[in-house]
Amino acid sequence: MRVDEIREIAKRMGLVPGRMNKRDLIRKIQIVEGNFDCFGTARDAACDQHGCLWREECFSQAKKEN
Repeated sequence: MRVDEIREIAKRMGLVPGRMNKRDLIRKIQIVEGNFDCFGTARDAACDQHGCLWREECFSQAKKEN
């Protein structure tokens, strides 16, 4: 998902995205969603947050950061 799309989601949730980077913005949204703020930390595609909107993108981000 593109950053501008993520900023729109954040705005709809009442957040002020400002100049946050993609990772930090998604983590802020995760907190509002009631999930852990863990985007990009799923090592070996292991995650118990099955209802998270960012799950698949999180896995690919975690691979990039390893």
